[in-house]
Amino acid sequence: MTSFEYAPAPESAAIAKIAPHYDLFINGKFVPAKSETTFSTINPANESVLSQISLANQEDVDRAVASARSAYQKVWSKTSPAERGKYLFRIARILQERAREFAVVETLDNGKPIRESRDVDVPLAAAHFFYHAGWADKLDFAGLGNSPQPHGVVGQIIPWNFPLLMLAWKIAPALATGNTVVLKPAETTPLTALLFAEVCQQAGLPDGVVNIVTGDGSTGSYLVNHPDVNKIAFTGSTEVGKAIARAVAGTKKSVTLELGGKAANIVFDDAPIDETVEGIINGIFFNQGHVCCAGSRLLLQESIQDEFLEKLKRRMSLIRVGDPMDKNTDLGAINSAAQLSRITSLAHTGDEEGAQRWSPDCTLPENGFWYPPTIFMGVTQAHRIAREEIFGPVLSVLSFRTPQEAIEKANNTPYGLSAGVWTDKGSRILWASQKLRAGVIWANTFNKFDPASPFGGYKESGWGREGGRHGLSAYVKEGK
Repeated sequence: MTSFEYAPAPESAAIAKIAPHYDLFINGKFVPAKSETTFSTINPANESVLSQISLANQEDVDRAVASARSAYQKVWSKTSPAERGKYLFRIARILQERAREFAVVETLDNGKPIRESRDVDVPLAAAHFFYHAGWADKLDFAGLGNSPQPHGVVGQIIPWNFPLLMLAWKIAPALATGNTVVLKPAETTPLTALLFAEVCQQAGLPDGVVNIVTGDGSTGSYLVNHPDVNKIAFTGSTEVGKAIARAVAGTKKSVTLELGGKAANIVFDDAPIDETVEGIINGIFFNQGHVCCAGSRLLLQESIQDEFLEKLKRRMSLIRVGDPMDKNTDLGAINSAAQLSRITSLAHTGDEEGAQRWSPDCTLPENGFWYPPTIFMGVTQAHRIAREEIFGPVLSVLSFRTPQEAIEKANNTPYGLSAGVWTDKGSRILWASQKLRAGVIWANTFNKFDPASPFGGYKESGWGREGGRHGLSAYVKEGK
């Protein structure tokens, strides 16, 4: 037997109790938006409407910020660090107890395969709350300065690629350090944030400590520019990150930005090829390539290029594209029509500029937003697909002759979020890691995350770090 077909193994959606309409979560309760305007959130795999979501206007954001301020002054700032930690532990345990429900809702709303939601997003989200719960009463020993103090009210804006995980990255350290939160989830993926609001209620978190306002870019702008917000934390596109940086310039707001990337995976001639092929597949096709640190540029040493590409194509032909709710699916749906249009447009420039496109034979579903796993060969640094973030399942393949050339090509980008090094020599790993201008560097692996490990980039990939002891520092200021 040379190949076999997987029988369908769909996860049931019955556990997901999605309401037909969601209000805003302010001061511990779901309350109607003043604007009375709603928008639809849809399942990108079949374009069906999942729910109607309230769009928060300026007045709604004002209410949420006022709630967070009141909770900070009257309750949360007076809650002992150990007690704050207990709330975070409780939230983490509830996330574990409701893990299957969160995984199903995340896949329905986002389009990512259920096995990724189940095995990566939800467990990591819970792990971040567990990790930061442990820090809550140990901040004086974290190397954060003399008697670190919270900023106060934190405005947080998260993206659509990892809705629940990015929520955990933001809310967990903010609460552990004594801040209160107003969070705005992405317009296309608000459901797990609204489900998390129920977790806050279930955990008995004091009213107003976490507030969730749904909406579009205008809602985010109201939050960024609100005069009573002390800190902004944003994950998303570099373009929006620059706009936020301009908006907070000249104010007293603190800001952290985790933005785009164009990571290089460097494969040297002594790398274990079969293992490396698996790493490259994971680096670019995990979560449909909707990953800011995705390994979207493959740099191959010329002497192994032909053999490597042959094995890469063979492995790509085994990628299963289809229903995200099927446990066998490897590549799910593109998150939105707008993102599919961007991927298609940028990939088309690869054709126009002379790169050689290759995709395995695969049948895409008729409904929903889909793009096949794709590689472009014969790419140079002048190609747009080698310079611009595509944020989809598209890999650009470049070659190099010498290690120094590999480093120069890898660093030739306005981004600096992540990189990968594949080699059998530990000394080469250390040498390359010192030369690469990237915030996160993986050696003989890719896309591995841990709450204790800081994540962030250089240049146009952002300011500051999230996760680990370094990530805590963004949420405190030195006490007087």
